[in-house]
Amino acid sequence: MTSQRPDLDQIAAALLDAAKAAGAGEADAVARRGASVSVDVRAGALEHAERAEGVEIGLRVLLGRRQACVSASDIRPETMRAMAERAVAMAREAPEDEWIGLAEPGQLATEIPDLDLYDDSAEPAPAALEAAALAAEAAALDVAGVTQVQAASAGYGASEMVLAATNGFRGGLRRTSSSWSCTAIAGEGTGMERDHDYDGRIHAADLRSPEEIGRRAGERAVARLGARQPKTGAYPVLFDERISGSIIGHLLGAVNGQAISRGASFLRGDLGTQVLPKGLSVIEDPHRPRVAGSRPFDAEGLPTARREIVADGVLQGWTLDLACARKLGMTPTGNAARGLSSPPSPSNWNVALTQGTRSREELIREMGTGLLVTSMIGSTINPNTGDYSRGAAGLWIENGEIAYPVNEVTIAGNLRDMFLSMIPANDARPWLSHVVPSLLIEGMTLAGS
Repeated sequence: MTSQRPDLDQIAAALLDAAKAAGAGEADAVARRGASVSVDVRAGALEHAERAEGVEIGLRVLLGRRQACVSASDIRPETMRAMAERAVAMAREAPEDEWIGLAEPGQLATEIPDLDLYDDSAEPAPAALEAAALAAEAAALDVAGVTQVQAASAGYGASEMVLAATNGFRGGLRRTSSSWSCTAIAGEGTGMERDHDYDGRIHAADLRSPEEIGRRAGERAVARLGARQPKTGAYPVLFDERISGSIIGHLLGAVNGQAISRGASFLRGDLGTQVLPKGLSVIEDPHRPRVAGSRPFDAEGLPTARREIVADGVLQGWTLDLACARKLGMTPTGNAARGLSSPPSPSNWNVALTQGTRSREELIREMGTGLLVTSMIGSTINPNTGDYSRGAAGLWIENGEIAYPVNEVTIAGNLRDMFLSMIPANDARPWLSHVVPSLLIEGMTLAGS
């Protein structure tokens, strides 16, 4: 980011000035600049390379209890004036919402902690990214049984943003990301199976090696060869750490302030009651250094903070932005997120579930006969009842040992029952935004052959 580039503070301030000149009562503005480069290889050769760079802006205006959002990728003064005039015209026609509005000055974040979200290392050269992707592909092809690599990729991105509002808030944030990925195919014809591995970090030095990424992708694909359908019945299901975060994701969705305020959550009446087994907690910590989900402030300028969503199995609170908090008569939790052309809404940052004391392998031995799920497709979730049904594939367990791969199986249950019966392993990856270990859930219904 060079000094010759447009100043994001000045852009955000110009947007606010344009909004006030157009007749807005209140406004907030986002100015964001980013650059990214990605490389894909296949069959030992470069397949695709792309670099993108640009500035984007977003403006939200409020006229009393009406609001509208607009965005653009053009920062000329005349464009900003036209944006503001368009936004104000849209707001005049928007429906009233008595709960919207900017934060009060006393609610705003005043200290912005440094969360080490920007890697000061030089942007990698495209040739270095290509070499990494080729190394991942070669490692996958070295795995016996792998017949081809569908894709191997490497990428890098850097961005900075400024959020400013007419209530006096101004906050800035810089962020980087680096990643490797590989998707391997094993077998031939109708017997082909596919699997992948991926790693993405804030700092490139924290990445696992591309060779490991490729090898694990290949091993996972080979492990799926010869898959068959299991027998229909009720069995314990162990959700692998790669996909167990989806279970906690359903919990987070059920405690989201928008779902609660609309009455569209199966947990809407469970505040202060037990929703997980005793001893398990779900902790949100947006201040973890070098983690993608970290935020020093939210999209409404409120400070973020560590909080307990579930403590010792008991549901502690909802995830709230300002509007949902006002509607529910509660205190906002600093969880507003927004896009350039959309208003704030509640979202979670870094979340961790209490880890267990046993390894995944120990849980496999203890579960006897059942399913280890390693991938999932489709989803039928009833947010009002918690009824759960998803397609899955993985490995069949017999007598506490992996017996054979399975696919084309549907897993069904009720999320409320699933939450209360989960047993966590101790294998969560601590650098992820959602730190969730493998989860064993007893008595789920499997529909197979």
